Amino acid sequence: MEHHGSIYRKFKPHFLMLLVQIGYTFLYLISEASFNHGMNPHVFTTYRQFIGGVVIFPFAYYIESEVRPKLTLTLFLEIFVISLLGISLPVNMYFASLRYTSPTFISSMFNTTASITFAMAVAFRMEVLNLRNPRGIAKLLGALVSFSGIMIMTMYRGPCIKNLWHPLIHIQRNTATQENWLKGSVLMVASCITWSMWYIMQPFTMKRYPAQLSLTTWINFVGGAQSAIFTVIVQHKPTAWTIGFNIDLWATLYAGVACSGLIVFIQLWCAQKKGPVFVTMFNPLATVFVAIIAYFVLGEKLYLGSIIGAVILIIGLYLLLWGKEVDQQMHIKSQVQSNVTCEDPEYRM
Repeated sequence: MEHHGSIYRKFKPHFLMLLVQIGYTFLYLISEASFNHGMNPHVFTTYRQFIGGVVIFPFAYYIESEVRPKLTLTLFLEIFVISLLGISLPVNMYFASLRYTSPTFISSMFNTTASITFAMAVAFRMEVLNLRNPRGIAKLLGALVSFSGIMIMTMYRGPCIKNLWHPLIHIQRNTATQENWLKGSVLMVASCITWSMWYIMQPFTMKRYPAQLSLTTWINFVGGAQSAIFTVIVQHKPTAWTIGFNIDLWATLYAGVACSGLIVFIQLWCAQKKGPVFVTMFNPLATVFVAIIAYFVLGEKLYLGSIIGAVILIIGLYLLLWGKEVDQQMHIKSQVQSNVTCEDPEYRM
């Protein structure tokens, strides 16, 4: 039992990030259905953030009452910036770019967040990239291979895989989109960059504000307020804020409770334990899960390029995670040896 417990503790972040991607997969499907039903994406973003804050607030208030640091003006400004980079700007730019491109393009481009975050982490020396040992080579190759898989999924379709049966669920899609790929691409790239900056900032913010539940609550409320201001500017119809007892309500509740609440907290915890690159490297799995469900359940077309790209992407993900895992083990081992040496009486003599 002790052996199984140690394995669980070792792979707990991996398991949690896998659950996060499954949660995002259902978010993608249910939010798409809601948007096609007529839900405004910016109103959806605003509501989900406030719902996430309301759900997490009581847990943060009682559980972290003794560990929550005093909120100074400097800390609040930092939370304001991290909410802007992690919620308001990227999510609203994400949905704005969706108007000009396609869901497939958007989901594929989102996966570049992992490569951008890795490059930023190396630049800020949060990630060690020593190409003289296999660990550093594995991390670099993993990032490049994953990026190659993403590009194959985006640029190459190949022959269509025939559906094995009729779709189990039908989602009516709105095909009348205003295509402007240049504008949509710029918005999506900007969204990925701000998300990467958010992941990079998380460990620094949590050192100064280590109460993760409280930080999740603040990010949701502040991000929701920022998104509300933006939505009021771009959306002038009061009826857009009305939600009926239909798919719009269920999608908003799921997004608020599961994604803005629980998933944001899990990501903060994993980023503190394993670093921002570890968190972002799991993002491509959501694209794979969506493609599988869309093919087998919704009856969407699946192309050979998507399958090849997904396999290459997973190989790259494994390489990067292996390099990071071995790197972390070596770091812990060196720290233990350093502590033992310092405590050795002969060393002090």
